[in-house]
Formats: sequence, structure tokens, C-alpha cells
Amino acid sequence: MKIEPKVRGFICTSAHPVGCKQRVVQQIDYVKSQPKLSSNIKNVLVIGASTGYGLATRIVSSFGLGAKTIGVFFEREATEKRTASPGWYNSAAFEQAAKEAGIYARSFCGDAFSSGVKKQVIEAIKQDFAGKVDLIVYSLAAPRRTDHEGNTYQSALKPIGKTYDDKTVDTMTGVVSNVEITPATTDEIVGTEKVMGGEDWALWIEDLIQADVLAEGALSLAYSYIGPKMTYPIYREGTIGVAKEHLEKTAIELNAKMQKAVRGRALVSVNKALVTQASSAIPVVPLYISILYKVMEEEGMQEGCIEQMQRLFAENICSADTKLDDKQRIRMDDWELKAEVQKEVADAWGKVVTENLEQLSDIEGCRKEFYQLFGFQVDGVDYNADVDINVPIPSIVGEEVC
Repeated sequence: MKIEPKVRGFICTSAHPVGCKQRVVQQIDYVKSQPKLSSNIKNVLVIGASTGYGLATRIVSSFGLGAKTIGVFFEREATEKRTASPGWYNSAAFEQAAKEAGIYARSFCGDAFSSGVKKQVIEAIKQDFAGKVDLIVYSLAAPRRTDHEGNTYQSALKPIGKTYDDKTVDTMTGVVSNVEITPATTDEIVGTEKVMGGEDWALWIEDLIQADVLAEGALSLAYSYIGPKMTYPIYREGTIGVAKEHLEKTAIELNAKMQKAVRGRALVSVNKALVTQASSAIPVVPLYISILYKVMEEEGMQEGCIEQMQRLFAENICSADTKLDDKQRIRMDDWELKAEVQKEVADAWGKVVTENLEQLSDIEGCRKEFYQLFGFQVDGVDYNADVDINVPIPSIVGEEVC
């Protein structure tokens, strides 16, 4: 069948398997073009491995380090009436490329918050990783969570304490307008922390320690974001910020536990703002990103997911000198938050309206990148051709999937 993008708000309900595959191939080719990485890391677990930073982490681990990977994600396979989700097609393409390269890759499609998935992954580590995992990356971005006790929590993208009123943009139409967001309730604050904080990351690490599957000197990373002061009311000082503060507090606690158990480490990596399915849902952020992209492109500092993760591995994960800030965080947002970059962004922010959006931002590039998340508008793909939407993920063929 021929597949077209079906956009509803900040989500696209269709995905193109060939376009998704091409994007994965492009990321793999980028990693192969970079200097070879060197590390003792042989076995990697990525929790949230099918899109964005998680997928890029898996690609760098396999094609930069030659490591075996286990990926955990919650994605949708194709049916007669609809395509699979982009993360499904991404994972299928990744596994196919890994298999062709002779690199071990195994995927688990299920609820990463559940005890059942944790147990399955631990068994796979025991069987296929000779019982030990060197690197555990936590990169989940979920709207809700049901914990091991059966309680369900919902996240909310809201300010705390007072109504937030500022500019935003409709990425599809390019219309700049004001958005007013009412403060979060106590339940929404708690729910967001439960979904996006460090509680589940801690459960993963505690289960891995208890099962004795952490390698000596193992490293665990959780990905986070801080952003500039202009987005603080809706992000760092909002409900998401509460969750991220909890994540960073959890990292300190887990670091002590991992040091005691295997002389390991647990750290947070603060990454750069990017067009992702998650960021597209946050008011104000898409407008900020579109302006940021233009400034960073002009300064020659623009990075996508794969460039960020390649640099993270080269400068920190594979380096004897991991660079940390005063709160013991890796700062991959260092280029984004350069004073000169943020000054240009702030100047444009103060002037931007619908009429000058294309001059002051890279809204067109952000719109294209949004479509590319779902496999559309990817160079080299014939979108008039019929494609098979039923694409298997080799390692989970015959197993129960999402």
C-alpha cells in the first residue's frame, strides 16, 4: 500500500517503514564515519530503545563499540488497518542491520515499568550476556505508568503555582500565538514525578543488583533536560522539572548503591533540545527549538540525536575523564546553553511573530524533522511506491509482543 502522513496535533498516526529504515541507516552510516570508539563495554541494556536518544544510544553502542545490545520498548506492530508505530520500524531496521553486521541484538516489546519485563530482561542477560551487563541506559518518555503495585499515574505538562502565559507555535501551520496554561494540581505533580522521575530507574537497578548481573564497574545513565531560563516556568520549574529533580536525586542514591555493589556509577546526562515526539507535545518548546536550530546551524554547532550520542560516548562514556558539573551531571547541553547562543535565541524570541517566523527560526527544518520521526520526507525514499507495512523484528518473532 501507499502510506501518507496522518497528523493530529503533535502526533502522526501513520509511519512509513522504508523511511524509518532509511533514517536508521543514515544514523548507522554516521557512526561508521566517526573515529572508532574504544571501551571495555561489551554488553548494553537500553530501556526506551526505539526512538530518539535511546535508539541513537543503541546504534552507537553496536556500530561504534561493537557491543551486544538488549533494547526494551513499548511499540505497536502493524495490523490490517494501520501501520506499525515508527519505533517498531526503527527497531526492525536496527536489528536487521545488526544481524548483517554480525552484532548481537535482542528486543523486548512490552511495558518497561512492569516487573514481568524486568524479569525477562534479566533472564536474557544471564543467558546471552554471560550473566553481566556493562552499561544500562534509561531513556523512557511515557505519558503514564502503572507501577508494580498496580497503581496508574498520568504525567502532566503544566506550570506550578501560577498560570503560564507566553508564545508558542503550531509547527504544522507556522502560526505563532499565546498559550495560557493553568497550574498543576497536587495529583498532577505527584503523577508526573511517578511517571518521569527516577523511581522506575531505581527499581531496574535494584533488580539488576539483586540478580547479580551488573558487571564490575558497570555504568548506568538516565537522560534528562534542563533548558534555558525562558522555558523554566513550563519545564524546569513545572511538573516535568519536579520529575527531573527527582531523577537527579535518584542518580546520587543509585551511584552510592552501584559503587557498593560493583564499584559502578549512576549518572544523569543532560542532553540538548531536539524535535522528538515528547518535545513536540510541550507548549512553548517547539518555538524555542525552531529558533535554537537556526542559531546553532548558523554557528556550526547543530546536533541531532546521533551526533549527541556519538559525542556523549566519545567524550564521557568511553573516556577516563568523565566531565561532570557541580551536581555530578554530564552536560551534553553545553553547546545549546552557550551565552552567545542563548542571547541570539532570546533576541529572536522577543521579536518573533507569525509573519517573521521563517526569517527568525528554522520552522521548516523542524517541521521536516517532525515528519522524519515517522519516516516521511526522508531523502532517497519513493513515497509513491507500494510498501509492505508488516515488518518483523527478528528477535521477537514468535514471542508475545505489545
